[in-house]
Amino acid sequence: MVEAIGTYGNPGRGAHKHAMDGARCVYKGRGAVASLFGAVPQQVVFTSSATESLNMAIMGLLSAKDHVITTVLEHNSVLRPLYYLQSKGLEMSTIGMHQGCLDYDSFERCLKPNTKAIVVTAASNVTGLLVDLKFVSNLCKRHGLFLIVDAAQTAGIIPIDMADLGISALCFTGHKSLFGSQGVGGLCVNPQVNIMPTKFGGTGVHTLSRTQPAEMPDALEAGTLNTPGIAGLAAGIEYICAEGIGKIFAKAQKLAEEFYAQVSSIPSVKVYSNFSLPHVPIVTLNIGRLDSALVEHYLANEYGISVRGGFHCAPLLHKALGTEGQGAVRFSFSSFNTTEEVETAVRAVREIAMQNL
Repeated sequence: MVEAIGTYGNPGRGAHKHAMDGARCVYKGRGAVASLFGAVPQQVVFTSSATESLNMAIMGLLSAKDHVITTVLEHNSVLRPLYYLQSKGLEMSTIGMHQGCLDYDSFERCLKPNTKAIVVTAASNVTGLLVDLKFVSNLCKRHGLFLIVDAAQTAGIIPIDMADLGISALCFTGHKSLFGSQGVGGLCVNPQVNIMPTKFGGTGVHTLSRTQPAEMPDALEAGTLNTPGIAGLAAGIEYICAEGIGKIFAKAQKLAEEFYAQVSSIPSVKVYSNFSLPHVPIVTLNIGRLDSALVEHYLANEYGISVRGGFHCAPLLHKALGTEGQGAVRFSFSSFNTTEEVETAVRAVREIAMQNL
């Protein structure tokens, strides 16, 4: 990223060395993303975040006359674009929970003649619960539906193959388990899917045309790209491929399971994650009736532990969990964490719980 900031020019805006170095960086980044997700490099679009990617996919594929199915697990980056379209006439069905899982039987019952897409997260950013994408994929294939996947929580730790699952649009961010920076993300588009652009501007090609280029990725990449962010993202993916997704996931999951097993037995601690179900390395809990923001404050200032309190931009799931007033405290584990850090975190939760009985 430092090299990109210091020497790379604007890709596609010149033939000099600096511009060409920037273009090579972006080309390398597209290839890295495509190889990780089973996508086509030309169909990889770089964005600022998973939020922008989801907005592009949702707004570019759905219209007011359509019906869409989504779930209570979703982040506001899915819900708010859908709510906006709903205010214009879009019909929306939301799948709830059953015995700690999504109510998969409800998907079929929610289908309508004008159902156009299913929009679903690959894993909950609140509890870590994994979604059965194969089930959802098979349903979409049977009924000819678009499948839009929010992979923000799984990209880099859970393998995902766009071609195998028939995913129409895969949305991801760089700053989580892809080891990239904030401010870079992407959208991988199935070659058979045409997403209408919602952003228009310069692309470096077809400058004399009054319309946005039709060719991918230029059709969806108006404006200057975050080349330093793409350089960092590509480096992160290189690390993942060298280490192996399985190895990275196994280490983080082992630490999360150790933490989960110990905090689950602490009196007054309620754990919302359930590791008897398919899961990513997230453990979310509350301590008695303490506000989650207060627990987050204690952990940061007294123990040096960084967690996320509050509502995690996922209002429907907090309503389903009954945590609308309290929020919840999320511990997210990485392969760079250590057993000693897990022990410190368990001790911190235990001490806060004992002090507030």
